[in-house]
Amino acid sequence: MRAHVRAGVAIFNTGEWHAAHDAWEDKWLALEADTPDERFLHGLIQYTAACYHLRTENWAGSSGLAESALDYLDGLDDEHRGVALVEPRGMLSRMAGNPSTVDPDAVPPLRYDGTAIGLADLEPPACMIAGEVLAEEWADVDPELLTDAINRWEKRRDPRIESYVTAFLTAGDDRGIVIDRLRRYLEREAARADDVARLFDDQSS
Repeated sequence: MRAHVRAGVAIFNTGEWHAAHDAWEDKWLALEADTPDERFLHGLIQYTAACYHLRTENWAGSSGLAESALDYLDGLDDEHRGVALVEPRGMLSRMAGNPSTVDPDAVPPLRYDGTAIGLADLEPPACMIAGEVLAEEWADVDPELLTDAINRWEKRRDPRIESYVTAFLTAGDDRGIVIDRLRRYLEREAARADDVARLFDDQSS
């Protein structure tokens, strides 16, 4: 769960509130209902949604989700799975009361082990999760390419793929360049694998 939690926190801290829940959702759905971890992830998912509606000025949506998120986070320690919950609870209370008075820019970053981590702080497993999530979110990216790269990384932990996905997450306006380089790398690796496979083909016919 650690990698998923860290990926979601880093995505949230970039302001990609709509996308952040995707890092947590599969883990949340697999948990037994009303356990501390299930309530924690459910609360965070609803927190991100409340923040998203705050930004789009959907006051009713923001307020309702904030109230629900507070209910799910109620009873958990002030830090759960490394995530500090005091500041999020305070923001949720404000949004539940009157979200129209809350500035979206005032939403505090989530803190993991006391640090407001960003995408550049993610270790490879969390980086891969964030890469796949944000490839779906960012319209100028082919998500299938990132999925292919991540599937290959999961099979053999290719450090070049790690470097490309990390660069993709942190390149900003230059991420298209990174994606082109990643595509060419994957094509070269696929061609090399085909060449090796042909060495072992039956040459007798």
